[in-house]
Amino acid sequence: MSQPQAYPGPLGPFWLFFSPIGRVSREPYMLALGFLWAVFAIPVSLWVQTLEIPGDQTAVVTMEDFVNSHPLLPYMLFASHWVVLALAIKRLQDRNLTGFLAVLIFVPVINFFFVIGLGLMPGEPGPNAYGPRPNSRWAKPS
Repeated sequence: MSQPQAYPGPLGPFWLFFSPIGRVSREPYMLALGFLWAVFAIPVSLWVQTLEIPGDQTAVVTMEDFVNSHPLLPYMLFASHWVVLALAIKRLQDRNLTGFLAVLIFVPVINFFFVIGLGLMPGEPGPNAYGPRPNSRWAKPS
């Protein structure tokens, strides 16, 4: 039985941000997270600039106010969670761990340390059960 072959085509940004299949090394993982956080910072910054805080400074701003401030924000939150989940699954697979551990990103407080910790731990250098090398995926059998 022969060893499965690597996917011959380009993987691209769609694979990086949306597909949970394959492996991704530390550098693209951290760059993708940085890009995601920078893109999400734009509407947050615009929202903060439009806040009207009364002079007594005792007003409480809730997450509901944030989500209701723009109709696209709930969709952006969903998309950003999907991207982080897909990145975490690929990063776990690069470490030769199951992608099911990515459910830890839905646990408050642990999620921040989990996402950052994945970016700091080195992956497997050679082939493993999830791909032939870092930043790759297996080709579909013909």
